[in-house]
Amino acid sequence: MSSDDIDDDATERLEEAAAQEESLFQAPPLAEQERMVEAMLFASSEPLSTRAMQDRMPHGCDAAEAVFSLRKRYEGRGVNVVRVGDAWAIRTAPDLSFLMSREQVETRKLSRAAIETLAIVAYHQPCTRAEIEEIRGVSVSRGTIDQLMEMEWLRFGRRKMTPGRPVTYVVTQGFLDHFGLETTRDLPGLKELRAAGLLDSRPPPGSFPGPEDAGEDDAMDPPEDQEDMFGP
Repeated sequence: MSSDDIDDDATERLEEAAAQEESLFQAPPLAEQERMVEAMLFASSEPLSTRAMQDRMPHGCDAAEAVFSLRKRYEGRGVNVVRVGDAWAIRTAPDLSFLMSREQVETRKLSRAAIETLAIVAYHQPCTRAEIEEIRGVSVSRGTIDQLMEMEWLRFGRRKMTPGRPVTYVVTQGFLDHFGLETTRDLPGLKELRAAGLLDSRPPPGSFPGPEDAGEDDAMDPPEDQEDMFGP
C-alpha cells in the first residue's frame, strides 16, 4: 500500500470521526422538539416555563421556538397551548367548556370579603393589608387572606419601601390559570364589568371615577410593571 493510500484512508477515518462527533451535538428536528414539548405539557399538572422545558431537552434544542410552533399547530383544535403568566399549559378550548361542565366540582364558596380582597389585589397589586382595608373601607381579617393564600390565589410580593417595610400581596399564576387569563392585563375593565351587571352604571362617589373622567377604563387596569410579579 502506497503512502498516498494510507493518507487517504487516515483522512477518511478522521472525516467519519468528525461527522460522528458533530451528530452528537446536532439538535433534533423541530418536529421532534415539538413532540418533546407536547409530552411535557401534557404530563405536567402545572404550567411549565420555557426554561424548565429547555433544561430537560437535548443540547441544541430551542424550547421557545418549539412551543411557538406547537401553539400554532394546536390553533382551532379541541385543546390549545396557552400562556399562563410566564409559563405554558395545554388547556381545553374555551368554546368547548360546556362539554366539561359535568366534570366541574365546586369545593368551596368564597365569602364576600374574600372576593373583594381578591379583586382589590388583582387590580391594584402589589397591595399591603392596610391598602386593601383602605379601599374596602373595613378591616380585613387574617383568615380571609390566609384562605386565599391556601388556595394559592394570593402570595407574598415585595415589601413596600415605606416605614415598617410592610409585606405586599399579589395574585399567583394559579389565579391566572383558574380564570383563564394570560396576565392580569386581561382582567375586565369598567365597561365590561358594568355590561355584565357586576357594577352599577353610576357608582357612588369616591369608589370609581365617573363617566366624565377621561380614560375611566384605565382606572382598573393593572400597572405596566405588574407582570414582573410573576418570577420564575
